[in-house]
Amino acid sequence: MHDESRSDLRDPARPRPVRLYLWEPHHPPALPAPLVVVSHGTGGSGSSMEWLTGPLREAGFRVVALDHHGNNFIDGYEPEGFLHVWERPRDVSFALDTLAREQPLGPVGAAGFSLGGYTAVALAGARIDPQILWAVMTGEVPLPEIPEFPGALEALRKKYPPEESSRGALDVAGADLTDPRVRAVFQVAPGVGGLVTRESLATVQVPVGVRWGGADTINPYEADTRPYLEHIPTASGCSAGPEVRHDDFFMPAPANPAVRVRVGREAATFFQQHLL
Repeated sequence: MHDESRSDLRDPARPRPVRLYLWEPHHPPALPAPLVVVSHGTGGSGSSMEWLTGPLREAGFRVVALDHHGNNFIDGYEPEGFLHVWERPRDVSFALDTLAREQPLGPVGAAGFSLGGYTAVALAGARIDPQILWAVMTGEVPLPEIPEFPGALEALRKKYPPEESSRGALDVAGADLTDPRVRAVFQVAPGVGGLVTRESLATVQVPVGVRWGGADTINPYEADTRPYLEHIPTASGCSAGPEVRHDDFFMPAPANPAVRVRVGREAATFFQQHLL
């Protein structure tokens, strides 16, 4: 699909591409079938989220995963894809608009892994703090190295020098990206917890389920998961295990492959409780 309201990061004359992967349930519990949108992690792809999309489909949900432009391994990387994270929730709303034109939508949920965890909860009201983001862009606050795109911040600065005009452009990061169609959110090892405002998290009203790895050093619990759990009044969750790493949710050979299977089933149960 192509979102005419935004530009392609490589060719501004072209509209922003959003690739969708859609699975229809074998036996939907209702018509129109409830829908869950799945957002991938940094540098991933909707095509690699089968550990989450599979259990959801088996549970009777329509499932749509998407590739976020500039941040997926299918099309390649651009620095904005990694650092302009507020564009991701807009991709999801665009996908819902597109699907709604084809047929009526049932109850909608949003699920995401890592940066996709932020994406999902942004659709329920979470907002980026532009002041903290500006501090990251200017180097006042250190940005952890991004394994998939080393030097992403330097590449972004070359495209958009950190001047006052750039700071004004970043103000859109704090926009309200709530999509009222989203009735429930499930986060797995969520990221960007340190960039969202506590005030916005307090406004989230839909149920939010959270899972994290006890040995996650990419999105550590204290920095990235705890803000969501402590400041979203409707949030609840549990650790997926003390030895579970971030990599266990996306590497081809995780330390314990059963973890992904279990968390995928827990996500399906969560949405059965809150969407059906």
